[in-house]
Amino acid sequence: MNFIRRHWFDIGGIAGVIILVVLLFSYQKLSNYQLLMWLSLTSLFFHQMEEYRIAGTFPGMVNRVMFNSDLPDRYPLNSNTSLIINVYMGWSIYLLAVWVGDKFVWLGMATILVSLGNIIAHTFVFNFKGKTLYNAGLITCWLFFAPCVFFFFRMIHQEHLATNADYLIGVPLGIIVNIFGVLKPITWLADKNTSYVFKSNQLLPKDR
Repeated sequence: MNFIRRHWFDIGGIAGVIILVVLLFSYQKLSNYQLLMWLSLTSLFFHQMEEYRIAGTFPGMVNRVMFNSDLPDRYPLNSNTSLIINVYMGWSIYLLAVWVGDKFVWLGMATILVSLGNIIAHTFVFNFKGKTLYNAGLITCWLFFAPCVFFFFRMIHQEHLATNADYLIGVPLGIIVNIFGVLKPITWLADKNTSYVFKSNQLLPKDR
């Protein structure tokens, strides 16, 4: 379990590459909606790779900048909470949106709004709070999340895929997931005495 906790984002990154290779040879068999949901899942994997591996400093940034923590390697966000939020919640809902396809557009809409929430947070909230121009996750927000958000709403409008019920369910659900599936667990599961600490390279340089 410790291996998964330390490397879930690496596993996701590898899965993202595999998905792209498979899509390269099979995209013609998929509907536009199915293809977009697969690309949305892949964008999540690559986004998490930027946050936790490539730039890698997302945990330290959240704890130090957003919560002014004196224990940025573990409080309030710790490595176990990251696993729960990103894998148990994030991967699950994005994978489920792929699985059900356009039978439940509201679920795909909810995941797209999670992606939109990431764009807003990384572009404005984190940079304003930290007085920075870049934070770990910003590039993949605009390189991958933003196109998925744009083409999702354009597609469901042009192809008449969404009903009023999809919007009435999907939009509130997306807001709920952003708040209670992403933000709140950080404080709910906070523990200054936890043993689930982040590695030094996942902290901001000044905290290493």
